[in-house]
Amino acid sequence: MAPVLFVVGIIAVVALAIYFGWYAKKKRREELAGIAASLGLEYSANDPYGFDSYPFELFGRGDGQGTENVLTGTWQGTHLNEFDFWYYDQSTDSNGRTSRTYHRFSCALTELPIDGAALTVGPETLFTRMADHLGFHDIEFEDETFNREFRVKCQDRKFATDLVDARMMQWLAGTGGWSFELSGPYLLCYRGRLKPTELIPLLGTLKAFCDHIPRVVYDLYGTERRPEGSEAQ
Repeated sequence: MAPVLFVVGIIAVVALAIYFGWYAKKKRREELAGIAASLGLEYSANDPYGFDSYPFELFGRGDGQGTENVLTGTWQGTHLNEFDFWYYDQSTDSNGRTSRTYHRFSCALTELPIDGAALTVGPETLFTRMADHLGFHDIEFEDETFNREFRVKCQDRKFATDLVDARMMQWLAGTGGWSFELSGPYLLCYRGRLKPTELIPLLGTLKAFCDHIPRVVYDLYGTERRPEGSEAQ
């Protein structure tokens, strides 16, 4: 009798885990749809644009990736997309059993009239400092405090220093925890997955990054007229 009860208990636990996973996903979708409506954005549970195929370093991580819960439209004069991104690392134990570890992010994406080198800006962490010791150095700026707090990677040093000027560094110092990538005309802002009610700071941070891009970047790397609201010098 005991073995039967044990099996039934295992089945019940698995069933509950599946139910709560389904319920959490359903609840998140409903809340995101509501947030989208309140912001005047369109919502899609799936990703009709294939955002995980865009050329960002984040989207190349892991053994599998995916995007979902897409919000699209214009917010405070900026056309943007917000979506959930996930990737997993797969491992195999000594008995041949595989397991997956998932990493989840909230992302905001917009397009700019810029054609510059691929660039990443993010907080300096223990892991990025370890990468420095392995020879994967980031770009150093004159501000040592900024160098300790942020990591900037770009193959074109001039583009990086043109973009991350003193005003941009001062703004970045007050953001805390956000990461950014520029790849061609696309700008991505992201951090660990947020609650639906926490998305406005994500959209605001993306827009603020755009507003702090120096005029010289549009002058040297721009593909058309500089957008209104960007930084003027």
